Amino acid sequence: MPKSVFRFLSRQPEAVELENDRYLLRLPRYQDFNQWHRLRAESRKFLEPWEPTWRRDELTEGAYRARVVRGKQEYASGQAVPLFIFLKGDMTLVGGVTIGYIRRGAAQSCMIGYWMGERHAGQGHMFAALQLVIPYIFAGLELHRIEAACIPDNARSIRLLEKAGFQQEGYLRGYLKINGQWHDHVMFSRLATDTDKGRKTDSR
Repeated sequence: MPKSVFRFLSRQPEAVELENDRYLLRLPRYQDFNQWHRLRAESRKFLEPWEPTWRRDELTEGAYRARVVRGKQEYASGQAVPLFIFLKGDMTLVGGVTIGYIRRGAAQSCMIGYWMGERHAGQGHMFAALQLVIPYIFAGLELHRIEAACIPDNARSIRLLEKAGFQQEGYLRGYLKINGQWHDHVMFSRLATDTDKGRKTDSR
């Protein structure tokens, strides 16, 4: 089971680590820069069609450090949980998943986004990561609803979400500006009360 306590009320964050025998998910650190830079640089053409336009300084160390600082701040304030995905054997970085737009009050929901390095794609790593992230969202963060949106042409992402128990809800026109253009998106969601292989994911 994931090991974490997320203290929204006290604003005293503890280091979040989600892990099993093969994977470790944790917050980005400054010392991850070289791995992150190499993986993102070699995967640029693979990732760009599905991401916001990369800035000119996207891969610089300064931009990365700013990203780490922003991630820590968002985590501390309860707004988001940005995670890197590592293979535990040699701590190879393979991708990332972010629990973002965390909303409390009546909503109790969040949105997830993810990316995978090209050489690690299609090997089940992201599905495995979601098997750690989803229970953490429902049991650790005590949220009720997870949302995910993807471009209709992104068949790989759609298959991933469906396999992970998400259901398609609707079609969002001009939802996000991706790679310099506004794109329609398909919205998926998974609820804490949805079943997973016939078993409740949450007893609340």
